[in-house]
Amino acid sequence: MNMTLMYLLMIFIITISLTLMISIISKKMIVDKQKSSPFECGFNPMSNKRLPFSIHFFLIGVLFLIFDIEIIIILPMIFSLKYSMMKLWMISSYLIIMTLLAGLYNEWFQGMLKWTK
Repeated sequence: MNMTLMYLLMIFIITISLTLMISIISKKMIVDKQKSSPFECGFNPMSNKRLPFSIHFFLIGVLFLIFDIEIIIILPMIFSLKYSMMKLWMISSYLIIMTLLAGLYNEWFQGMLKWTK
């Protein structure tokens, strides 16, 4: 018999035996209804639903992520700045910042940043 085939068979037998042993040992004797029920943040899933999530918190979070990504994009550009590529660097960073400012102005103009209406 080939040596690799023997090793493969041994690995298969060990894997199956360990899986069977773990499944036999890990069986719970008593099924607890409270422990097996899913819960989230201490709320009872069978009770009334929670209050709806405010869209303003979501929008502020999205704005935060957008400006974080802006920093992630522009910071390597600053480190890679070379005098010979100054025009290209200035144009690309200007376009990125203007795009972000246009989006921020659009959200501000539509009233998405107001906390009360």
